[in-house]
Amino acid sequence: MTDPTLHDRALAHAHDLATFVEASPSSYHAAHEVARRLEAVGFERLDETAAWPSVTEGDGPAGGRYVVVRDGAVIAWAVPAGATATTPFAILGAHTDSPCFKLKPRPSVGREGWWQAGVEIYGGPLLNSWLDRELELAGRLVTADGEEHLVRTGPLLRIPQLAIHLDRAANDGLTLDKQQHTQPVWGLASASGPAGSDVAGAPHGTSGGDVLAELAHHAGVRASEVAGYDVVVADTQSPRVFGAHDAFLASGRLDNLLSVHAGLVALLEVAGTPDRPVEGAAIPVLAAFDHEEIGSESRSGASGPFLADVLARVAAGLGATDEERHRQLAGSLCVSSDVGHSVHPNYPERHDPANRPLAGGGPILKINANQRYTTDAHGAAAWARACARAGVPSQEFVSKNTVPCGSTIGPLTATRLGIRTVDVGVPILSMHSARELTAVVDPWYLSRAVLKIFQG
Repeated sequence: MTDPTLHDRALAHAHDLATFVEASPSSYHAAHEVARRLEAVGFERLDETAAWPSVTEGDGPAGGRYVVVRDGAVIAWAVPAGATATTPFAILGAHTDSPCFKLKPRPSVGREGWWQAGVEIYGGPLLNSWLDRELELAGRLVTADGEEHLVRTGPLLRIPQLAIHLDRAANDGLTLDKQQHTQPVWGLASASGPAGSDVAGAPHGTSGGDVLAELAHHAGVRASEVAGYDVVVADTQSPRVFGAHDAFLASGRLDNLLSVHAGLVALLEVAGTPDRPVEGAAIPVLAAFDHEEIGSESRSGASGPFLADVLARVAAGLGATDEERHRQLAGSLCVSSDVGHSVHPNYPERHDPANRPLAGGGPILKINANQRYTTDAHGAAAWARACARAGVPSQEFVSKNTVPCGSTIGPLTATRLGIRTVDVGVPILSMHSARELTAVVDPWYLSRAVLKIFQG
């Protein structure tokens, strides 16, 4: 990256991405942060249980800008002035969740004089990467009155590794028991009794190892008021730009907050301001789903009806008939963006011999013969045009034949809606680690290409 202007822009984007990641330790925080940033510039937050406004030509010089949150998922869109019932959608699909650990019911565990939190594995994290890190609990509590409270504890837990003196073979290959070896410690039992012996709801500082009481304290409610919770474990180490010429960004949850942030930045740019029209000939849509890492089969996942419901209501607001809605979807495009694998300098044999994307070489186009990625020739051409218009390089990614290929929300969106979908992303190292690595320039490149997609 020799262009100083490009470097400065990419670096500024990376720092904003870092801020976004730090504000988003859970999918619920990520959805909230997207909505917060959009509302700050005039987007209207809609309630799914209320009537939505009709957005027709003449409803203002800039159409409408809207955002709706469903649990840990968020969808936002901006209607250009002059949009009609057949104006197509230009969609950026991503996901808000990341591989991690999730707090179990009855989470307070006392063992050998230590307070521990009972957790189960969420998705497919690289387990060893979570060892010996300062971790926090983050997510949502729901009280008996139905109110939702976002919560994060800050540094609280650690999954301690066994000293090499007690396992001399550790460097020959570390094997972790998913139950026995992954439960984090967060305190020492008091002299007054065993861990977990105190009642739930005890004041902070005397909780006796009660995890729920600790969470309730940080949420500003009483433990006795908490009727349910969705809480995950997150790494607390801040993202960091480093390397020669600030080449790299290391961070947790780049999979896939990097793509959510790129779509958010592009949407903010194309959507203008309340007194400036939305740019482009399409309706730009940011759709960030939850639960991708565990299969997407939920009301807030890509296999659920959330996006289809929102698009149908947007079309209804434009006065679309069934015929016009079918024409609208037929002309639409969805870009499914998720991180991919950069060629690894220490394991080059794990990559296809011809398709070897490199971090810093621009976003990747993902292709798979068995439709694990949904890219086809027309989708590839649409992505190539967007990258050319944005002036950014693009690379191709194909898995080596002997290495199983992952998948994304792309095939799910294409199957549910029939919208032409193309799978793209940014090449990173250490995918599914507690701390992943991207080249600083690639998230910026991705946002520029997505901007051109949004502009239609």
